[in-house]
Amino acid sequence: MTTPPSLSSARAFLLDGDGVLYRGSEPLPGARAFIDALNASGTPYLLLTNNATRTPEQLAAKMAPMQLAIDAAHIFTSAQATALWLQDRYPAGARILVVGEDGLRVALSQGGFRLVDEHRQAELVVAGLDRTVTYARLAEATLAIGRGCPFIASNPDKSIPTERGVEPGAGALIAFLQAATGVTPPMIGKPEADFFHQAMRSLGVTPDETVMVGDRYETDILGAHNAGIRSAAVLTGISRAAEFAAAAAPPTWVFEDLVALLGAWRET
Repeated sequence: MTTPPSLSSARAFLLDGDGVLYRGSEPLPGARAFIDALNASGTPYLLLTNNATRTPEQLAAKMAPMQLAIDAAHIFTSAQATALWLQDRYPAGARILVVGEDGLRVALSQGGFRLVDEHRQAELVVAGLDRTVTYARLAEATLAIGRGCPFIASNPDKSIPTERGVEPGAGALIAFLQAATGVTPPMIGKPEADFFHQAMRSLGVTPDETVMVGDRYETDILGAHNAGIRSAAVLTGISRAAEFAAAAAPPTWVFEDLVALLGAWRET
C-alpha cells in the first residue's frame, strides 16, 4: 500500500461547509482553530460550498456567531458558479424561473439575468435547494421545462447534515422535477471539475498545491479527483470511513475531524 504524502505539503485549501466546518448552527470540532490557523498564516483558501441558499455575505454572517472568521471574499458557492456558467452560454437579460433561495436568486440577478415567476415568461429553469418551496412553484417549473426551457441545477446534494439530523437537499427537489419532466439537468456544483478550477483560478493556485477538505464522497472527494487535486476526508458529516475505503478513487487522507487534520498539517 502506498504511503500518502504529508499533508504539511498543502499550500492552499478548498473547504466544504456543512459537515466539515459546521452542522446546522453548531461549529464542528477543530473548525475554529483550523480557520484561525489559515488566516494567521495567510494560506489561500475558499469555502467551496454546494449550498446555494445563501449569498456569501449571508454565509459569513451565519458563521460569525460560531466564531468562524471567514469573510465573504473567502466563500465561493454553487450559486455563483451557476451564474458564471450561464453567462458563458446565454445572453444577458435571459428570463429565468428559479426554484431556490436568496443565494441562487441574488447570484443570478447580479449575473445580469431576469427572474420570473410564471412558466410562460421563462426561457430557462434553474433549481437548487428551496426550504419554502410550494407545489405551485414546482408546477410552474415543470410546465416551463415541459415546453422546452433548458433546465439547470446548482448542485446534486440529495441530503444535508443539520443539528437535527440528515434533511433533504437540492438533489431531492431536482429529483422531483426530473421525475415530473423526464429531463436530467446539467449539475454545476461539486463534483464538477470546473467548479474546482474556477475556485483555484480565483486563488491563483495550482492543483498540485491544493487540497480539498470534505465530508461527502460523491461531491467533495470525487470532485477533487475529477479536478486532479488531493483530498482530505473528515468523518464529521455524511460519508463514513467504510465508504471512503471502498471507493474506486479514495481520498488521499481520512481524518476523524479537523482537530486531527490541523495536527497533520502542522507536522514538519
